Amino acid sequence: MGRSQRASVTGEARSVGGWPRGGVGVMWLAFALALTLASARRSMADTWYVNNRFGDDARDGRLARSLGASGPFRSIARALRAAGPGDRIVLANTGTPYREYVTLQGGRHSGSSETPFELVGNGAVLDGQQDVPAEAWHHVEGNIFAFRPRRMGFQTLYLDGKRAKRVVPARGAKDRPDLPARSWCYWRGEVHFAVEEGRLPQQYRLTHGGLPVGITLYEVRNVLIRDLTIRGYQLDGINAHDGVRFTLLADVVCEGNGRSGVSVGGASRVTMLRCRAEGNGAAQVRAESAAKVRLSSCHVAASDGIPGVVREDRSVVHVVPR
Repeated sequence: MGRSQRASVTGEARSVGGWPRGGVGVMWLAFALALTLASARRSMADTWYVNNRFGDDARDGRLARSLGASGPFRSIARALRAAGPGDRIVLANTGTPYREYVTLQGGRHSGSSETPFELVGNGAVLDGQQDVPAEAWHHVEGNIFAFRPRRMGFQTLYLDGKRAKRVVPARGAKDRPDLPARSWCYWRGEVHFAVEEGRLPQQYRLTHGGLPVGITLYEVRNVLIRDLTIRGYQLDGINAHDGVRFTLLADVVCEGNGRSGVSVGGASRVTMLRCRAEGNGAAQVRAESAAKVRLSSCHVAASDGIPGVVREDRSVVHVVPR
């Protein structure tokens, strides 16, 4: 499997929050390139394979296809339990989303500058959607029905596997906004949905963000996550919680998550290369505390009143346009 990638950065850099234009920026680009080209130095590391259709967590995870007791795991969580420093986890793109949420934590899920810990998606989808239980709905008024999700604060509603039209209440609004048929809003801790005439919510295929965060990163360094789509989580697609250093997200798509596509906090340092974040509930990319985020050749844009990048506290976001 060829794993070399060449990073191409074009356009003028701009800073949000005081990131230096030179020096540090050059160092971070060099780091990103080093991670993406670190394919030939893995002789001491293991590769673990995952296939959510034909895998089995009772197998050893050593082969992409089953051969006796050898073969792929079924879940990413099982591969993370088996993996050690500098290892690589390779997902099979089966056309069926991986419906789980995982955490990379500490030295076990870290690597080195020469051998990063890798999660390779091969275009697979990590999906946090769950069905809205039929009995959860109650009638509010007219054609408006509502349910209270188990995980509150942020939410996303999906209709037929696609993000349903969302209406965002005005800041400080005292009344719920008008909802056209087949649209929704998050109002006073509940998801409100407008049905078409003569229909009930149970007659639609409605799902919501049932799992909290797609991938949580905590106290890891030299990590590469690439070629993966993460969608439908209640809070964030990826959350670099704290202590995350020298971590690169390459060709990652984070869409339709309740709060943000990517959230970086604490003293974390994350680079995003050729990533796309859109349709998330409160921000496409958010940074807080003393976090630093570098966006290179990424598509991160405001839409429907939701900002592209949100900075809080002393965080810094540096953007190199596409």
